[in-house]
Amino acid sequence: MALTQTKKQELMTQFQSHETDTGSADLQVALLTERINQLTSHLQTNPKDHASRRGLLKMIGRRRNLLSYIQNKDQDRYQNLIRTLGIRR
Repeated sequence: MALTQTKKQELMTQFQSHETDTGSADLQVALLTERINQLTSHLQTNPKDHASRRGLLKMIGRRRNLLSYIQNKDQDRYQNLIRTLGIRR
């Protein structure tokens, strides 16, 4: 269920703040959102997969913390990121 290399590269080129950026908060939120979406669809077809559900909840918590950090740092950046990813919060 990991992201494919091509999908990861697409997200990196879209959300990088500079050319060598591999770990900014915006990029981490984008990668986590993609993994959360994949895992959500997996859990819809496999409702008894409790180990994956626990991992999903941990990812959601990590994304929430990163989004709170971005919101405290720069409100406009936060709003653009939410709008781009389609996250409602």
